[in-house]
Amino acid sequence: MNAKAQAGATGLDTIRLAVAAVLLGAGIYGFYHFATYSTLLRVVGLLAVSAVAAAVALQTEQGRRLWQFTGSARTEVRKVVWPTRQETLQTTLVVIVMVFILGIILWLFDMVLMAILRFLTGQEG
Repeated sequence: MNAKAQAGATGLDTIRLAVAAVLLGAGIYGFYHFATYSTLLRVVGLLAVSAVAAAVALQTEQGRRLWQFTGSARTEVRKVVWPTRQETLQTTLVVIVMVFILGIILWLFDMVLMAILRFLTGQEG
C-alpha cells in the first residue's frame, strides 16, 4: 500500500516539475516575445512567472528536500568563523607578494634557459 502511495506521489511530482519547467520556459519565451514592451515590465513578468514556477517545484518531494538543504546550508554558514578584515587584507597581500616573487623566479629561470639554448645552438652574438 505504501509503495503505491509513493509511486502516485512520484508521478504527481513529475507532473509538478514538468509544469514548473513549462512555466519557466513560457516566462522566458514571453520575455523575448514581448520585446517591444518596457524592459522593466518584462523583467517583472519574468520574475513573477519564475516565482510561481519555483512555488510549484517546491511542492514536490525534491523541492522540499532542496528547501531543507538550503536551510541547513544557511545554518552552517552562520556557524563559520569568518576572518576579520585585517586578516583578509594580510592574507591577500601575502598571496600577491608570493605571486610576484614566484614570477621573478620563473622569469630568471627562463632567462638562464634561453642563454643556455642560445649558447648550445650557436645563436649568441
